[in-house]
Parts: sequence; C-alpha cells; structure tokens
Amino acid sequence: MKKQVLTLVSVLSLLLAAGSAFAQANQVKADVPFSFIVNHAVMPAGTYMISTVGLGGTLAIRGLDNKAIQLVNANYEQANAPSTRTKLVFHCYGNRYFLSQIWTEGSDRGRQFPKTAGESEVAMDFSPHDVILAASLR
Repeated sequence: MKKQVLTLVSVLSLLLAAGSAFAQANQVKADVPFSFIVNHAVMPAGTYMISTVGLGGTLAIRGLDNKAIQLVNANYEQANAPSTRTKLVFHCYGNRYFLSQIWTEGSDRGRQFPKTAGESEVAMDFSPHDVILAASLR
C-alpha cells in the first residue's frame, strides 16, 4: 500500500512539473519601442506579456505599463527547424507596424496572426519589411 501511494505521488509530481513547464513556455515578455497594430487595435509602445488563454488558439496581449489588453486568435505556424531565440515578428509598412508572428526558443511551432483588411490595404501602398524584436520566456 505504501509503495502504491509513493508511486501515485511521484506520478502526480511529474504531471504538475510538466504542466508548470507548459504554462511557463506559453508566456512571452517583450519591450516594444513603437506602437503596433494587432486585431484592428493600436497598441502603444511599452512592455507586453503575451500568454495563451485556454487550450485554443487565443492569445492575451497585455501591456504591463500602459494597461492595454487585446485577445487575439492566432494560427499555429510550423517551421523547418526550432527557433534559435524567442522573438516577435512585425510586418512594417512605412511607419505602421503589424504584429505578425511569435516564436519561442527551441520550438518549431510558432503563432501567426491573420492579416487584417487594414494591413492588406496598407500593403498596397508600401513595400513591407519585417522587424524582429527579441523577447523572453516567462
């Protein structure tokens, strides 16, 4: 009986540790030095925490110093190799930045935000380039 209880406690400890690691890997912190657009909303420059909401593709983008918050649906994106760093990728058109992707170090799965009608409209007037910002896992 004692051995069964010890085995059960060990298994539960492993599950809790794995769940805790999963939750930590799903929070990204970044300092964004420019305002940007995500899901039709303009987010001011500042420090942001991005985390998953539930088990679906919804992300919460929360400003730590400016109280901005947005819930956004994001698709999974598959890469050929794991990302070498945690980063945010923005599409830049002139002086307008649109959050495009989020990648975490060591993972070959990132999150991609759908292109909005506003981004498509701006893209007709400007040649885009990507701006990559380093971020950290929390």
